[in-house]
Amino acid sequence: MKNYPYLILLLMLFTACYSPERDCDRFKTGTFQFESYLNGEMITSTFVRNDSIEIDHFRGKTDTSSVRWINNCEYILKNLNPKNRAERQPIHMKILTTSKDSYTFEYGLVGESNKKKGEVKKLQD
Repeated sequence: MKNYPYLILLLMLFTACYSPERDCDRFKTGTFQFESYLNGEMITSTFVRNDSIEIDHFRGKTDTSSVRWINNCEYILKNLNPKNRAERQPIHMKILTTSKDSYTFEYGLVGESNKKKGEVKKLQD
């Protein structure tokens, strides 16, 4: 029972040193796929991103957004041709973790604290 606090301290030390992989530079350009549930239905969106433009293909429609990188893992996405007031709001994107061909991210409207998470798969460079 005396060693119990030391064991907890040792476990905390090892877990505190772990940091997830974040090689965000690999995901600045390429073709990507995002899957999400919308009204109980699985939907798929494909987008192509270069350093400053993102072209999104969703349900036969195409949208173009500007990409402004804040740092290697965060950027602001702004629709270039908004059709309504909601589409005018820029979106803050933050890559949380990366793997060989995908990344996990969180996103939300700029200035709002409500964030959602998603995962994107890279299809090609």
